[in-house]
Amino acid sequence: MAMYYFVSDIHLGAGTPEEQRRTERAFCRWLDMVADDARAIYLMGDIFDFWFEYKRVVPQGFVRVLGRLAALAERGIELHMFIGNHDMWCGDYLSRECGVTLHFKPEVVELSGLRLHLAHGDNMNIKRQPMLRLMNAVFHSSVARWLFRWLIHPDLAMKFGHWWSGKSRKSHSKSNITVDNLSFLVEYARQHHASHSATDAYLFGHMHLAHDYREESLRVMFLSDWSSDVAQYILLDERGELNLKNFDIE
Repeated sequence: MAMYYFVSDIHLGAGTPEEQRRTERAFCRWLDMVADDARAIYLMGDIFDFWFEYKRVVPQGFVRVLGRLAALAERGIELHMFIGNHDMWCGDYLSRECGVTLHFKPEVVELSGLRLHLAHGDNMNIKRQPMLRLMNAVFHSSVARWLFRWLIHPDLAMKFGHWWSGKSRKSHSKSNITVDNLSFLVEYARQHHASHSATDAYLFGHMHLAHDYREESLRVMFLSDWSSDVAQYILLDERGELNLKNFDIE
């Protein structure tokens, strides 16, 4: 069977040490579960709560997940990661050591007879948000990355990164997000679909709220984060059917 799995916003490293271990254990169980029939696993961004690579140094932790990913790649399972706003500073470590193909911009792929538009969901449809556009430009700047790498001690860099990531993540907590907050990505999909009508579905993370939106020929699916007792992922089966599925964190 050729199954395709999509998951997002794990935010490994977020929260207290107990919460971090809980999330990592749960994600490892999920990877073990889907490995039985997965042809490919799509990590749709913000897998890490904060990630920054120096030339020869990467953040501590996540060894169980990184080991699982490397083992899955060696078994021939395709691993794809769409970079999110929390792990935008990925270099070549994950691809070189774990066999993960990195994607730095939205892409349309054909799987099981469907054309899917895949993206994390940040930095999209923000023309009317000048401050957000400015922040994105700064954080995506190679100059900013160079300055961060060479002017800040790694211990301070990680401390700042986790503080900033926590602030951003809290703005997307489930208590703050409703279906109405997904409208900017639905509108993006609507505009894209107007000139790309062959696209069967749009898949996003970023907003931490699972939802399956439909109107006429448009379908937009959103993935949850992993902060609650139940997480939602997307399964595309060999018949070409897309469905949101639940996974118990505990």
